[in-house]
Amino acid sequence: MLRHYRMFAAYNRWANAQFYAAAAELSDAEFRSDRGAFFGSLHRTLNHLLVADRIWMKRFTGTGEAPTTLDAILFDELDALAAARKAEDERIIAWTDGLDEAALAANFTYVTVVQPTEITQPLAPALAHFFNHQTHHRGQCHMTLTALGKPSLQLDLIYFLRTEGREWM
Repeated sequence: MLRHYRMFAAYNRWANAQFYAAAAELSDAEFRSDRGAFFGSLHRTLNHLLVADRIWMKRFTGTGEAPTTLDAILFDELDALAAARKAEDERIIAWTDGLDEAALAANFTYVTVVQPTEITQPLAPALAHFFNHQTHHRGQCHMTLTALGKPSLQLDLIYFLRTEGREWM
């Protein structure tokens, strides 16, 4: 499973780079336009992805910033948001690179955000959720771009594996 999670960390960075490149082509009005995604706009959804990743990384590592609401706007401008996203993706990769099988099997405890409850569970299923959550909201980002009439991005894992992710094949 370690190799699998490390592959997902690399894929996450690659997929996020695709979205941020596409977002850079949008007008500010398009970037902020509510197109019916759970968080409305691409601006708000990309912020949510960073918020959630920071919350989970704080839970996983005990370090870093952890916003207290899931809809927090950490960065209003795309350039600052993109820089923070890139740094968080590198942090995720470095952290997954340092994991071992014992860490994946070990329990950890955290408090949920929406309805504060203490949860104790093994790391591996939480890490699976972490990467699945990113994919879920990137799907909403994809919908937002296409609703704006922009080209559809090819984000399937297999495209990553056939290009920049060959080391995982």
